[in-house]
Amino acid sequence: MQAVSGIFLGWATGLYGSRLYIRQLWDMKGAVEIEELSPSGLVRYAELCGWTLARAHARSGDEVAIAAYLGRGDRFDRAVADFAAAYADQTELDHAALADAVRTGRLDVETETGRRGQRA
Repeated sequence: MQAVSGIFLGWATGLYGSRLYIRQLWDMKGAVEIEELSPSGLVRYAELCGWTLARAHARSGDEVAIAAYLGRGDRFDRAVADFAAAYADQTELDHAALADAVRTGRLDVETETGRRGQRA
């Protein structure tokens, strides 16, 4: 998903009328070594990724139709915030279950400092 079509993006009709989506995978753009980011750098990188994705999604539809659908109130805003809070709660529950499985030896994990946990 991208806000503006790139020069390396296109489509073609192949054999027997098949439709092909074409995208050059390596267009010489830079990359971020996530493993080398500081905690604050990782937060900033995640924010930039979120804004970029939101912008691309916002430009993917008819803005007038979307605005008309959403209306002027805050109902959609509240629904998205409620979903985000519920999702965060579920993520915390999932992480607690994962940590418990590691702590009790039901799940093997490998860390940078070596192996922890044992399979039961």
